[in-house]
Amino acid sequence: MRVRIASTKATQKITKAMQMVAASKLRRAQTAAEAARPYADKMSAVISNIASAAAGSPGAPALLAGTGRDQVHLLLVCTGERGLSGAFNSSIVRLARERALALMAQGKEVKFFCVGRKGYEQLRRQFDKQIVEHLDLRSVRQLGFVNAEDIAKKILARFEAGEFDVCTLFYSRFRSVIAQIPTAQQVIPLVVEEGGAASTTSYEYEPEEDEILTRLLPRNLAVQIFRALLENNASFYGAQMSAMDNATRNAGEMIRKQTLVYNRTRQAQITKELIEIISGAEAV
Repeated sequence: MRVRIASTKATQKITKAMQMVAASKLRRAQTAAEAARPYADKMSAVISNIASAAAGSPGAPALLAGTGRDQVHLLLVCTGERGLSGAFNSSIVRLARERALALMAQGKEVKFFCVGRKGYEQLRRQFDKQIVEHLDLRSVRQLGFVNAEDIAKKILARFEAGEFDVCTLFYSRFRSVIAQIPTAQQVIPLVVEEGGAASTTSYEYEPEEDEILTRLLPRNLAVQIFRALLENNASFYGAQMSAMDNATRNAGEMIRKQTLVYNRTRQAQITKELIEIISGAEAV
């Protein structure tokens, strides 16, 4: 029991330290995620306005108009590189798995592009042959836009090669330390939101809308991926902070119970020895 109590105390120290590290990293990650939201939202609004103006144009870019088919779907699944974060990784994978099974039930072909080690490890158990690429970001100390650009270039290269028709991005949107929301967002072809404030205003563009979209849509894909990576990073540290706090509390409760058992066992042993001594003395 002494060894078990000492082992549990050592574990409690580790979980407490991990909780403090996650709390310190969460502040920077949350600030970065919140700073990226206005830019990504504004870019989506601008593209929606331009796309509404270019609606029905025969020269509309394929990233907006699509391929005209809906047969092959690429699921871009972004998860964490490490565990010990509760249900953070598994909730994203669960959402992607449910979407994949639903599409396969409709006769669609599904492919996976995994960003993050944990998502890849979970998905390959069931969809090993359908994973076309896996990107590991463990060596990246600080996420930058260049990382999102690299992913976007690989996605665009596959799209231009005709490997898929629709691409959906999966990530976890950060709301608070105890709330991370698994999110699915279609990025190719881009879903244009209608009825927004931008759609009520008429703009004239120079050069033409199709040319602007040709340049802006690839960058928007990188921006949306970058936003997803930042949201995931903040969500991971929030989930890890919460999970390690729960683990520390559970370790404290376990130590209390183990100490109680230890004291009772020790008291019973002492009582037994006293009874044997008294019995021996009376027998003499």
